[in-house]
Amino acid sequence: MGTVHAKSVDPLPMHGRDLDVHPEDFMETPDQGQDSKQEILENKDVVVQHVNIQGLGRTKEDLLGYEISDVFHAKNLIDVMKRAHVARQRLLRLGIFKDVEVLIDTSEGTDALPNGLDVTFEVTEVKRLTGSYNTMVGNNEGSMVLGLKLPNMLGRAEKLTFQFSYGTKETSYGLSFFKPQPGHFERNLTLNMYKVTGQFPWSSLKETDRGVSAELNFPLGVTNHTLKWEGVWRELGCLARSASFAVREQSGHSLKSALSHTVSVDSRNSAIFPSRGALLRINQELAGYTGGDASFLKEDFELQLNRRLFWDSVLSASLWGGMLYPIGGQPSCIADRFYLGGPTSVRGFGMYSIGPQSEGDYLGGEAYWAGGLHLYTPLPFRPGKGGFGDLFRTHFFLNAGNLCNLSYGDGPRAHLQKLAECIRWSYGAGIVLRLGNIARLELNYCVPMGVQGGDRICDGVQFGAGIRFL
Repeated sequence: MGTVHAKSVDPLPMHGRDLDVHPEDFMETPDQGQDSKQEILENKDVVVQHVNIQGLGRTKEDLLGYEISDVFHAKNLIDVMKRAHVARQRLLRLGIFKDVEVLIDTSEGTDALPNGLDVTFEVTEVKRLTGSYNTMVGNNEGSMVLGLKLPNMLGRAEKLTFQFSYGTKETSYGLSFFKPQPGHFERNLTLNMYKVTGQFPWSSLKETDRGVSAELNFPLGVTNHTLKWEGVWRELGCLARSASFAVREQSGHSLKSALSHTVSVDSRNSAIFPSRGALLRINQELAGYTGGDASFLKEDFELQLNRRLFWDSVLSASLWGGMLYPIGGQPSCIADRFYLGGPTSVRGFGMYSIGPQSEGDYLGGEAYWAGGLHLYTPLPFRPGKGGFGDLFRTHFFLNAGNLCNLSYGDGPRAHLQKLAECIRWSYGAGIVLRLGNIARLELNYCVPMGVQGGDRICDGVQFGAGIRFL
């Protein structure tokens, strides 16, 4: 009997064999008694009679039924191959299998049809307990991360994770539980308990947060949504004896309970080096109505547009903005305000060193905007093209922005006028290195302009690392 092996159409960034599809791979030299089945395969007119999964241990079969059911709708052999490949991707995406292989065979048995096929997924489950060690890059900081994970905890792709992170400016540990909706992995619920201790030298401030949160993620049309509730006990203190009085009076304990909603539309082909597409992300946060002594409404957005030009060059434009409105007549907390400046936002200025300050400590602001225009090009003469060289880009940039506090009784016209005053801007050029598809390093030569009294500048070479960049 001829046996058909279905292999993946595209290489996948995961464990397991990366397989190519060639029509001739689906045919073996038949014996004399197999002429009818060979004719069926050549005509590619088939019916999928059975889909089997082998190798299951603690995984519940009803979860996998959602992921593989589409294979039954295949009408011909090529369609079976494609749908089996998609089902394999969906199974691997669950994070509960370290390997998934596909076997397609002609049907046997009393109920076998002349053109019937059986599809078998051979899976290898991940261990009950796994550990990890890696490094992470944040906005101009790095950290070492140790983790313990209980994948597939209850048999339906649940995940319990404990993570400890030690970094240059932040130390944290937390426990999280992740639960996806069967058949809709993008709809998931995450529960967190955490403690985070961070240092903010630009404000001579240290902060310790102890909190819990519940987060619901779901797609809606072309948009992705996140609903979140967070309750956090915050302890603010001075990082140095030289901290200003404005920072000292913010020291102490506070309790924040906040509801937030984030909606995003992302059509970019890459998060780090996009050559086409756009990103729009809008976030709203309301604190105080579910308890706590912090009361405010906070709105901010991010917009990015990308367009490919000639010779593999890309023109990219970004715009950020946000506003914080205190509720109940009490002033905003230094931990809730916006900060601006640094190698991942308005380049040529020190890290978060734009805007209101007191005795050298930067206090953040309640409103800001920032815009960037970039021209990305390949490295000159294209060394390492198709390999290591594709991790690099040269770029020419123009950045501008402003951060300030507003008098909310003055009206929108006065607000816009204040945001348009004292604009900081900079220009320059540099080299960008992509780290996977989540972060990047930049080495730039910057020329800051529009510098105001109290701003800290970086005139010349500036190095930065980040996961979010203007």
